[in-house]
Amino acid sequence: MSERHGRKPMIINRRQSLGALGLGTAAMLAAPAVLAQQPPSTVTTPPRSFAPDAPPNVYFTDPDLVSHDPGFGALIQANAPLQRLWTGSLWAEGPAWSAVGQYLVWSDIPNNRQMRWLQEDGHVSAMRAPSNNSNGNCFDRQGRQLSCEHLTRRVVRYELDGTVSIVADQFQGKALNSPNDVIQHPDGSVWFTDPPYGGQLYEGAADAPGGPSNPEGLIDPRVGQPPEIGQARREMGHGVYRVTEDGAISRVIDEAQLQNPNGLCFSPGFDRLYVTSTGAGPGDTGGGGKGEIFVFDLDEEGAILNGRLFSDCMVDDIKCSPDGVCTDVFGNLWASSSAGHAVGYNGVTCWSPEGVLLGRIRLPEICGNLCFGGPKRNVLFMTASQSLYALHLATQGVSFG
Repeated sequence: MSERHGRKPMIINRRQSLGALGLGTAAMLAAPAVLAQQPPSTVTTPPRSFAPDAPPNVYFTDPDLVSHDPGFGALIQANAPLQRLWTGSLWAEGPAWSAVGQYLVWSDIPNNRQMRWLQEDGHVSAMRAPSNNSNGNCFDRQGRQLSCEHLTRRVVRYELDGTVSIVADQFQGKALNSPNDVIQHPDGSVWFTDPPYGGQLYEGAADAPGGPSNPEGLIDPRVGQPPEIGQARREMGHGVYRVTEDGAISRVIDEAQLQNPNGLCFSPGFDRLYVTSTGAGPGDTGGGGKGEIFVFDLDEEGAILNGRLFSDCMVDDIKCSPDGVCTDVFGNLWASSSAGHAVGYNGVTCWSPEGVLLGRIRLPEICGNLCFGGPKRNVLFMTASQSLYALHLATQGVSFG
């Protein structure tokens, strides 16, 4: 879920104009067709096209990889291009790589479907529709898919025999809000965030009349929905939860500790938990998250300790609000970046384990989430608004080991 909920307006980056792109009048007149197909947030010179018939990227070190620290050079593959693999979503989220199936699955939340990209030939198709407005996905140690469903306010697991199991749909007798992102720890426990972003028409269903996201009751949450949908109301604050293999659920982080938890991931040693805090969602009465990343230490029993700010995600005085996060084997944190109209700052930020900004990946769209995948786990897949992007790197994503 992006920080488009409650986000403060951003100042438009000056590079959004053609003049700031450094193009002379002759160059602009010579290639009107090329310029016409450029996405408005392209900032490279000459302007870059991500269209399927675009000319090859002949740059050595992709021009949309921006280094902020020498350490970034060891992570990037200098001759690897940034690729747009597919476009056609309304809001793409929750990428997850199946190492067994050699495919990437992600959610197109408003279109109520899960999409799949095949490694063998790049074929893209709808894998699951309806998906109950699923958001975050992951694959567990047995290769089973876990999904967060906004519409049904639950986390589910697709079993190997084709059945569906409910991992969590309530806590202490109260319904969850709208689970957002999910991961698994090597001990078998499932961890997920539960902000309120699904309590809206675009990504799920509003509360029943009188609920926080529908206080005046003017929205009918039953329209266009199965008969069992429309009676739920938000009952709890935000939270991060842990479900053990025997089904016991505990709230490990509450709203007082962190507002609007969104993306989450573990460090390579599984002794740290990173959680992003994004903007206020439907029905929130407080200020909401501030677009920051927090880190928590974990003890051997899975208890949360020593929560602290990891990064405020300010880059060149621009707020690069995070959503999804993942780590590589060196402990670096890769975070999606939503900078709104600040052209050139949407995409991905990369941070060292100490919170130092190493570099960025510029995308022509706001990035919602990301994950490592590919046969060697060295491809960074990025779901960005309407599209799916990929970049080969010189590092690998963290596995269960």
